[in-house]
Amino acid sequence: MQKPLVSVIVPIYNAQNNIVRCVESIRRQTYGNLEILLLNDGSKDVSYPVCEMLSKADARIVLIDKENSGVSATRNLGMRMARGKYLQFVDADDTLEPFATELLVQRAEDNNADLVIAAYNRIVPYKPKKEAKLDPLLPNKKKQLTEQLAKFQTFGFLPMGFMTKEEFACGLMQEPASFYYGVMWNKLYRADLVRAHTDVRCSEEMTWSEDLYFNLTYIRYAERFFALTAPIYNYYDNPGSAVHLTKVRTAITARTALFSYYKELYEQLGLYEENKLQIFKYLISSSET
Repeated sequence: MQKPLVSVIVPIYNAQNNIVRCVESIRRQTYGNLEILLLNDGSKDVSYPVCEMLSKADARIVLIDKENSGVSATRNLGMRMARGKYLQFVDADDTLEPFATELLVQRAEDNNADLVIAAYNRIVPYKPKKEAKLDPLLPNKKKQLTEQLAKFQTFGFLPMGFMTKEEFACGLMQEPASFYYGVMWNKLYRADLVRAHTDVRCSEEMTWSEDLYFNLTYIRYAERFFALTAPIYNYYDNPGSAVHLTKVRTAITARTALFSYYKELYEQLGLYEENKLQIFKYLISSSET
């Protein structure tokens, strides 16, 4: 019996330094039935030629070159093009653990889960001090130090196992501003649920926390959830990333808008009154970055 197809969606913008590492981690998954959608969002570097080279090495890769429209519009296009039973998302700067997709799909299939969420690794690269003297006979020492001394943390807030929507919603309230709940890259989604509801999309109007908007909308229609404690994703927290460059005013505006989605979701679930203090906490909480 053939395993279900998984569509892995990768938005790419000026990622020439990391895209090979990212795509190779997807290609080397222990789960083989993949459709790898590489969407070049008008990169100004050599990301697209690099992706062309990668696509020639693997027939599972679908390469799309498009004008720049932002990560939300790019992910939305990927979801419209996806043919898989499940949707998985990877950012071009990051990597998957080799067993990531296999674990996610296995738990989804065994538990008929609408969403599978997993722990992830946050990696902050080590930067040697300029004055540090390295042995000239060891030219690779700097690279080795960078890799060995990177700050490495694992995040996950739910115990392993199956959950109802209400149980998942209560867990979410423990860390309402966390990456663990807010991002798309540590989760597996059912594509038919996304296709059936036109409002389940990434907000193209928002420039911050568009992932959380997608997740809060998706949760409205999902009923069955499963949590994995094994970290399946490596998030490289680089100082020059969009997360760090976001202006305070932009973040406040986005959180204010998302607050109403939180409130509406928990009112729908009949859980608002008992969680309203935690929902308000979202406005001032910080993520684990």
